[in-house]
Amino acid sequence: QALSHSLVPHALPPSLTPCYEGQWEPRSSSRCVPIPAGMALCQNIGYATMRMPNLLGHESPGEAVQQSASWLPLLARECHPDARIFLCSLFTPICLDRFVSPCQSLCESVRDSCAPIMGCYGYPWPDILRCDQFPANHLMCISSVTNTMPQASCRDCELEEASSAKDVLETFCRSDFGNLAQFSLASRLQVLKHGPLLGGQIRSRLQLWLERDASCVRNMTRRQPQGGTFLVTGTVQGEWLVVNKAFAWNKHARNLMTAARKWKQHRCRG
Repeated sequence: QALSHSLVPHALPPSLTPCYEGQWEPRSSSRCVPIPAGMALCQNIGYATMRMPNLLGHESPGEAVQQSASWLPLLARECHPDARIFLCSLFTPICLDRFVSPCQSLCESVRDSCAPIMGCYGYPWPDILRCDQFPANHLMCISSVTNTMPQASCRDCELEEASSAKDVLETFCRSDFGNLAQFSLASRLQVLKHGPLLGGQIRSRLQLWLERDASCVRNMTRRQPQGGTFLVTGTVQGEWLVVNKAFAWNKHARNLMTAARKWKQHRCRG
């Protein structure tokens, strides 16, 4: 999926009046509306209403929903733990008496981690999201809530060789889930480990990952464009599955087959 270049206006929306750095005072045309159920980007963010027009100049909830969907592939890459906070502060600003923008440091942190991932899709960080337009941390603004640096890259999900069955079993132990997925696309799924999810939830989450994590799937299927069977492992982060290892499953993958056969009886250390 493509990331849209037309996500943010080049100037302050006419519905906002400059107040002081980092904040804008809504004009009389501004209103509070429920965050649309169809806005997947900003569900379960701690508040239920947003101001319209928003900080991106979208005049209607429908326009905001349409534009926000362009960012879902980036969010699926888990490029930064605060990317959702940053984007939702712009798409769905909380309904207060003043608009509060993201801090410059939050923008820079998200940009530095996510811009390289946008590059995987062939898109630069939009100039209209340049971080120097946002206020410094000592002013009232939305700051970063985590110092964790993500590991996402353009090489995520490139197929690996299983050096031994023992190594594969240790990968299972370190992961929340492990599945055998037959692609075109996930038409068959065998759950070896479902972690905190119910076994039935894995299929829908994996399908969501397939739809949104285009570069991961491309890396996995580069040598088998018509599809195939893959062993994928990773972690569960909220509503997302984050795949961090992938192996091609075929008649030559003896270490994988041995590990899968032993898994039910295997006891992880620690």
